[in-house]
Amino acid sequence: MPPRRKTGRRILRAFLPIILLLALVLVAITGWIVYGVTRPPRQEYLVTPEKFTQLSGPGLKASEETWTNRDGTPARGWLLRGGEGAPAVILLHRYGADRSWLLNLGVKLNETTNFTILWPDLRGHGLNPPVNWTSFSTREADDVQAALDYLRSLKTSQDRPLVGADVGLYGVELGAYTGLQAAARSKDLKALVLDSVPATPNDILNNAVRDRTGMDNGFAQWLARTGMKAYFMGGYSDAPSCPAASQLSDRQVLLLASKDTPQLQSATVALARCFPQGASVEVQSELPVSGYNLRLATGEQAEVYDRRVIDFLDKALRISR
Repeated sequence: MPPRRKTGRRILRAFLPIILLLALVLVAITGWIVYGVTRPPRQEYLVTPEKFTQLSGPGLKASEETWTNRDGTPARGWLLRGGEGAPAVILLHRYGADRSWLLNLGVKLNETTNFTILWPDLRGHGLNPPVNWTSFSTREADDVQAALDYLRSLKTSQDRPLVGADVGLYGVELGAYTGLQAAARSKDLKALVLDSVPATPNDILNNAVRDRTGMDNGFAQWLARTGMKAYFMGGYSDAPSCPAASQLSDRQVLLLASKDTPQLQSATVALARCFPQGASVEVQSELPVSGYNLRLATGEQAEVYDRRVIDFLDKALRISR
């Protein structure tokens, strides 16, 4: 064997343990990142229907409900019944939040419109979630279909359908992207309020990686994306928002964004150009506060924001009936 080849093999043998060790370290780091971001921070609910009733007086009759997702996993949410034959609205929170963040908005919406309101916890979110992980909307869009099936199953005391033909949806960030993908699959979703819509789920993933690890760099984000594809066995979807919007030619859409979240603001404004002719799309992208950071708003700002959402859904769903 030539001397050079022998030398090369010796060098390879010498460095092979180091290479393998580095590979194992990278795999371990990737696993730690993926495990962390697919299990968002959880805390006690900000408020529950029971606590809300104690604070505001009797009258709120929201109930805890469960149903089954299309992949057989359990789902849960609060339900506030509206009038017979009236539309329903599904409210979807952002990554790292839960249904309690939207309880006040949903109660106001029900009181104003008499629509049925459903607050699901997205996968991996809320206190002691029935599904421990989030897929960053890969599975959640199908979960919205299951929520629609559940709403269709609701009956009045006279055994008539509770919910009318049309359903609206409000979503923030992960909830907005999920709602957009679900609307592309279901024509029942006639009115959409989408707040701070990411360009792709990778935008949400990147922010989650930063919050989880403290690292805001391309390499950590690449590890997370690679790990997500392995974790979901190639099933992780990072599809852009635009193709889904291009399928919604007959919907009423309100896009909201705040200057306090510039990346999401830019993505939401860009999304408006993706809707086809025929879609009714309104864009309000210079809000002082959006649903993404509504907890930081003053009482007056929150009231103005809620009223904007309620008025749009009320008008859009009544027009479609």
